[in-house]
Amino acid sequence: MIHVGLDMHKRYSRLEVMDDSGKVLDKNILYHENKEEMRKYFSSIEKPATVTMEATRSWYWLYELLEEEGLNVKLAHPLKTKLIGEAKIKTDSIDAHVLAQLERTGFLPESYIPPKEVREQRELLRYRIMLVSTRTRVKNRVHDIIDKLGVVHPFSDLFGKKGIDFLKSLSLPSTYKEELNRCIEIIDFLNLKIKEVEKDIMKILKKDDERAKLLMTIPGVGKITAFLLLSEIGDIDRFNSSKKLCSYAGIVAGTHQTGGKEYHTSITKQGDKYIRWSLIESTQIAIRKDPALYAFYEKLKRTKGSGVAIVAVARKLLVAVYHILKNGEPYKYNSLSKIHMSKPALDHGH
Repeated sequence: MIHVGLDMHKRYSRLEVMDDSGKVLDKNILYHENKEEMRKYFSSIEKPATVTMEATRSWYWLYELLEEEGLNVKLAHPLKTKLIGEAKIKTDSIDAHVLAQLERTGFLPESYIPPKEVREQRELLRYRIMLVSTRTRVKNRVHDIIDKLGVVHPFSDLFGKKGIDFLKSLSLPSTYKEELNRCIEIIDFLNLKIKEVEKDIMKILKKDDERAKLLMTIPGVGKITAFLLLSEIGDIDRFNSSKKLCSYAGIVAGTHQTGGKEYHTSITKQGDKYIRWSLIESTQIAIRKDPALYAFYEKLKRTKGSGVAIVAVARKLLVAVYHILKNGEPYKYNSLSKIHMSKPALDHGH
């Protein structure tokens, strides 16, 4: 077996090739602009061979090129690889040599690689999140403008038809008026693009996916959110507990120790930001539909603030996602008596 470590940079990749004994057979630099040269090099590697690369944000194209050349490809988990590299090889620099050594010796912590179909689905769903997040920022800017000028309005949805008409009718100083009008134009444009991408998403989603239907029984989870969760989570059996899934999504409190005591901080935000985003968005509807979640939210809000309360509800929803996918059962609404402040995870009948 041949073991290849690949240290990917923006314009080039450094490689180190070794055999089962750890003997280095070759070192090379391949430039990404010359794809044909890269293919020739990888096709010349003796098979069977495993190429290990870190899961950077731009790994898709290179992963597919390597697969096409008949190579087994593994993605190294960046944070875990660094920790194991420091422990086993006494280095904090994760280069091609370290990647090849960790894979060869069986110490490589791997990242999940979704199938190509799921990767493409993820791309569309993540693009929609980017558009929605951008629209939210522009809407917040509108609120900033009218708040500065002391404008009061009666609308629960300032960006519905009546709310927009109200904003357009405001008599404001010219600088603010121009900024407001441009913000409204951007929101209209983003609304159009969001509708377009949602049509594209609906074309590729499987209408008969029973897992998605079960997830849609969770209050606040619609069809697009359900498929987003499925594409981001992948095989639920990768996680042996709901706590592991919450850790994967970064919806867990960070900890630090000092003086022999352990302290909990705000959520780590290390993990799948798309799962976090979708569930935090879902909480706005969930607390209106599930009385027990609303009671939990209100109680925590009074002591910890709305931000902490929203994240705690999002964690409950993710625990529910775990049990639903594990057991193939719909969401179960809890009675008010089952909500306990000391247990932020949803009981869900387990």
